[in-house]
Amino acid sequence: MRAVGTLALPGAWIVAAGVLAVSVSARAAAPQSAPVSPAAIATPAEDNPPVDIPALPALDDDAARAEAARLAGLMRRLVPHFQPVPPVRAMDWIRLARAQVRDAHLPIDRAQLLMVVDRNPRVQRVCFMLALPDGAPWQVLGTARVSTGQTGRKYYYITPTGAFINSADRLGYRAQGTRNEHGIRGIGAKGMRVWDMGWQWAEKGWLPSREKGQIRLEIHATDPDFLETRLGHPASEGCVRIPAALNVFMDRYGLIDALYEQAASYDGRFRALLPHDRTPTPIAGDCLIVVDSADPPPATN
Repeated sequence: MRAVGTLALPGAWIVAAGVLAVSVSARAAAPQSAPVSPAAIATPAEDNPPVDIPALPALDDDAARAEAARLAGLMRRLVPHFQPVPPVRAMDWIRLARAQVRDAHLPIDRAQLLMVVDRNPRVQRVCFMLALPDGAPWQVLGTARVSTGQTGRKYYYITPTGAFINSADRLGYRAQGTRNEHGIRGIGAKGMRVWDMGWQWAEKGWLPSREKGQIRLEIHATDPDFLETRLGHPASEGCVRIPAALNVFMDRYGLIDALYEQAASYDGRFRALLPHDRTPTPIAGDCLIVVDSADPPPATN
């Protein structure tokens, strides 16, 4: 979690603003009596050509399920402690995720992965699932341990529930591997990816009143030597801590980087952030969903 941060505009907007500023200043500096050749005046289309943003990949249900099964097999092999989910428990995960998707009015218009975190202190796991459009049954890939915000410690917030988009309006970053005064690398070893989910309201876990404040919600690794073994229990300041192996896997296969892949087509900052050897999955999504299975189910009429 970061206490401060800035919102990064997509590169196309930055370029457009720069072109406009140069154009205005150039016109202001030109002598008013000097004729200007029409050929010397570039049209907006020439100075700022339209950005051709590629469409998100769209697989049919059978192809998407096959890709989900392939990823699940890779995760069982490459991510320690990644576990399959019994059918009954899978239905619970899907029910909780669908409720958040519905409440957030989140459109599921293509086959895509959802990253679903259960902040229940007795669970503390992330579940990846394939969401399909048009009422088709969803598919759970498996779960791994995480840590979310803990209570009772000053300045530690409770990770908020809801649906949070990995939007290209914000640029994530990578850990520098810097150690604090206790020798802890708070967001993991150097090079670990940090997904920035923006400013969010969260309950102050150290106050009985549960007054709310804003946090910068992030997904990141933790110290591999001292803290990773503690995953599976609430421990963070409000962010979602994940295992280093899962961090690398999400980064390489772009599990929630669908919008970042689009942005990389026109913005060099996103190309620089994403791994050069990545192999993004065609069912990549863009959403972190936080649920709490300890909450009572919503009342039905």
